[in-house]
Amino acid sequence: MHRVWTFLLSCVLSFSLAGCGGGSQPPAAPAEAPGSQRAETAVPAAADGIQDAAIDWDSLSYSYTTQELPAQVDGRAIYGEIYIPDGAGEPLPAVIFSHGYGGTHAVGAPYAQALVQKGFVVYCYDFRGGSNSSRSDGSPLEMSVFTEKADLEAVLAMIRSLDYVDEERVFLMGTSQGGMVSAMTGAAHPEEVRGMMLLYPAFCIPENARAQFSSLESVPEQVSFFSWLTVGRRYVEDVWDYDVYADVAAYERDVLILHGDRDGTVDLSYSQRAAEAYPAAELRMIEGAGHGFSGGNFDLAMEYILDYLSNQLR
Repeated sequence: MHRVWTFLLSCVLSFSLAGCGGGSQPPAAPAEAPGSQRAETAVPAAADGIQDAAIDWDSLSYSYTTQELPAQVDGRAIYGEIYIPDGAGEPLPAVIFSHGYGGTHAVGAPYAQALVQKGFVVYCYDFRGGSNSSRSDGSPLEMSVFTEKADLEAVLAMIRSLDYVDEERVFLMGTSQGGMVSAMTGAAHPEEVRGMMLLYPAFCIPENARAQFSSLESVPEQVSFFSWLTVGRRYVEDVWDYDVYADVAAYERDVLILHGDRDGTVDLSYSQRAAEAYPAAELRMIEGAGHGFSGGNFDLAMEYILDYLSNQLR
């Protein structure tokens, strides 16, 4: 049943709510431009007995192509872009990137560019109603973390069905609200999600919802938590009695959590609490980082991410 991930194993031989939004600017892109040409990387046949070796990520540098690839949920379209490494073989491991509150698929581009060069298929998409700039169907007035969970479930099924994707090696990655939604989805589909990378996940959303209003009855039909995005009453209503920590703790596979110690949007304590709730989670604090990683903090985050993926793919 287990399909060998030929290209990576062989290369081892030489190889939100207020206070919770994802409105920060995306991190700076890696120096390499999308689709730039690189030297071919030798990919000899996989050998037995190397599963416990660390992956030499520096030996991998694939060129890649991108294309639009929509998904569907309840008859409505989800806009997405898929990054596919050239010449890496197949089936390939995949990472699904979910953006935060008020963001779009573009937030995931720097991470997608870094990961596709290492041989991962990467998919970035817009949540329905996830922002005023979303290219997916739907309105922000209809959006909540549970509609976004439905979106990610549809995307997960679509990505796992692709011929060139190893359905047993699909990872979820999300920032801020997208991190919380990834955690919720992983807990609901533990057999389909090989691992998760949660970047400053906004587990504070339910608590902040209850703190914002005196009662559920006092929540208006439209709520503006940030100047750039007005959401509907459903956004608050759906999380009013929701215990996110009890829910996500059902996921028993390894989880990586990255969080800056200067995050003024989602306090580090929420990720510390999540690390304690999960049966198997590692929290990596990035000193000096806020709500979003750029420059050296982005590079350090990618080191942690690749180290985590190396361990999961042995």
